[in-house]
Amino acid sequence: MRKCAFCGGRVPFSSGLRLASRHNVDCWIGVVQKTDRRLVRLAGRLSVAQVPELLEACAEKALPIEVNLAELMSADAAGIEALQRLRGQGATLVSAPGYLQLKLDTLDGVPAVTSQPKGGRSKGK
Repeated sequence: MRKCAFCGGRVPFSSGLRLASRHNVDCWIGVVQKTDRRLVRLAGRLSVAQVPELLEACAEKALPIEVNLAELMSADAAGIEALQRLRGQGATLVSAPGYLQLKLDTLDGVPAVTSQPKGGRSKGK
C-alpha cells in the first residue's frame, strides 16, 4: 500500500517491478464533488473494464469535469480513447504523466500536431 498524493489515504497497489509482476493492478476511480466542478481522480491502470465506470463518473452535466491523471500508471487503447472522448466533450484532463500525454495527443496513432523541420532551409536552395 502507498499513500495517495491527493488525500493521504492508502492506495491499494504497490509500484516496483517485482510487485507489479506478481499482482494484477486495477484502476481506482475517485469522485469529489466541489462547489464549482466535479473532480475525478484516476490511479493505477485504466483498461476497457473500467471505461464504463469512468464514463459514469464523468456523466455529470451541471458542473465542469476535471479529470486528474497524476496517479494513473497506464491506459490501454480503450482507456485512452475514453479520455480523449471526455476531453472532446469538455472535460479538463490535468497532471497527465508525459508518456500518457503523448498518447492522449495522438489520433489513431498519428500525432495530432506535426512540427516543421528545424533549420529554416530546405535542400537545393
